[in-house]
Amino acid sequence: MTDETLFSQNESMLPPLAARIRPSHITDVVGQDHLTGKGKILERLFSNHDIISLIFWGPPGTGKTTLARLIAHFAQAEFYEISAVTSGVKEVRDVIKTGENNLRVGKKTVLFIDEIHRFNKAQQDALLHAVENGSLVLIGATTENPSFEVISPLLSRMKVLKLYPLSLQNLQKILEKALHSDIVLSHYHIDISEENKDFLLRNSGGDSRKMLNALELSFKLALSRQSGTKVLIITQQDIENALQEKNLLYDKAGDYHYDTISAFIKSVRGSDPDAAVYWLAVMLEGGEDPLFIARRLIILASEDIGNSEPLGLTMAVSGFQAVHALGMPEAAIILAHVTTFLASAPKSNASYMSIKKSQDFVRETGFQNVPLPLRNAPTSLMKAMDYGKNYQYPHDTDGFANQNYLPDLHPPLPTYNPTEYGYEKFIRERLKHLWPERFESKK
Repeated sequence: MTDETLFSQNESMLPPLAARIRPSHITDVVGQDHLTGKGKILERLFSNHDIISLIFWGPPGTGKTTLARLIAHFAQAEFYEISAVTSGVKEVRDVIKTGENNLRVGKKTVLFIDEIHRFNKAQQDALLHAVENGSLVLIGATTENPSFEVISPLLSRMKVLKLYPLSLQNLQKILEKALHSDIVLSHYHIDISEENKDFLLRNSGGDSRKMLNALELSFKLALSRQSGTKVLIITQQDIENALQEKNLLYDKAGDYHYDTISAFIKSVRGSDPDAAVYWLAVMLEGGEDPLFIARRLIILASEDIGNSEPLGLTMAVSGFQAVHALGMPEAAIILAHVTTFLASAPKSNASYMSIKKSQDFVRETGFQNVPLPLRNAPTSLMKAMDYGKNYQYPHDTDGFANQNYLPDLHPPLPTYNPTEYGYEKFIRERLKHLWPERFESKK
């Protein structure tokens, strides 16, 4: 049996490389010296076998999960780990019940919640009492500012520790450890040039998990290409291919983030609900903040749909509120609901263009005087100066009075030029009836 066959058969039984080389002691942790160094807060907690509720705030792959597990291990606590993306109040309550039972016998319970910022207010509220009475030691991990994403009562019961992207030197240490001590990689002589190592490190963005995932996939690509040898050459092409894999590609701070939201918005604007939902799925599976997507849909509802479907903005705002209330994974259903509605709706940017034209005109010409009939006259002096004189109250004339509401200097009319799509067709016909001179030569 070849090494490749042996590796293939055992591969499914092995955890990923990042898990295989996870540090087993605080002294093995690379980076975050401001927390783990001599005399720093985590080093003191470990030395005293102490444990408090914490929030680790930092970008992906900087050691948040590792530190949580080490804290629980050295405090001899029972450890539970859930993800806020896939778990809800039921899972939290199950752990709380276990924590209450453990507390009665003097045992500590640690609940680690990854991406805690995705829990909504109700889900976070469910943790408060257990954290306060000591049933749970809560450790949360978040990539978002907890000041905005974690409710104040919970935040006040926890200490926030900031983690930073790993330096190239930090990543280099982790890379060398993986190559020389991992149970799989150390079985081979892996040849990576210094140039290719540097390429891998620099394209990992301070994220050790991303680097290790790319290294592991590069190894598999090299192994499949160079069968029958213990010497494997990992090329830059292997690394490039690994970095482009779907589970490594989406980066909320990188180019693919901006490219994907652009494709999503353009698909909705282009009235293609199938494409829009596909890009929505890419973003959600990549860990995008659902509230970010919901905000963009609110903007799109006004910019690209406007009065052609007046319910569009209502749908988008309601969707944002529902996403905020529910959190993931249910928020995906709401976002799909709103996305497909907006993508299928008639499109118009007429209202958007109207404000752009008027803003441009005001910037170019400055502020114009308000016509006297449109001014209020709360004092006798103002009335004597003809403020409000000759103003026609529309409700006295069947809801419309043909009078001038514009200053002497104004942009070309109509500034708002509604389309003939959806509800805007009705609006256009009404405005043509009320202001025929503005639409005589307009399409």
